[in-house]
Amino acid sequence: MSGGRAQRAEALFKSGANCSQAVVAAFADRYGLDEPTAMRVACGLGGGLGRLRETCGAVSGMAVLAGLQYGNAEPADAVGKKRTYEAVQRMAAEFRERYGSLTCRVLLGLERPEGDPTPAARDEAYYAKRPCAEYVAAAAEIAERVLSEPA
Repeated sequence: MSGGRAQRAEALFKSGANCSQAVVAAFADRYGLDEPTAMRVACGLGGGLGRLRETCGAVSGMAVLAGLQYGNAEPADAVGKKRTYEAVQRMAAEFRERYGSLTCRVLLGLERPEGDPTPAARDEAYYAKRPCAEYVAAAAEIAERVLSEPA
């Protein structure tokens, strides 16, 4: 993975942040957020949306970043909403092309969610069996590139 944001996202994940937190917090300074606020904003999106193992938290993190970049602050601003959705779709398509899915449980090879909201303990065994560090780094790299392109 290239770039400081990808490395920062991976480091945040490896320090205990969930996938979405790692991606969003790696860009906190770019959007005028302090890191604790970025972590709180993204917390519920981890584990495939609250550990339901639905949409990958790294992908959800990219969507949050697109909203921070282009999102509509006024409900009637259809242009901001459209730009956000376009960026989300581009980033998600690239992530899916790379990894074959946007769904957490598919990416992790799970048949179904674990059914427990308790996060797994983070230790060497956890990091050795989970590909999530790669996913957060890739999501940060994709977001950095797509959100830096001229509109």
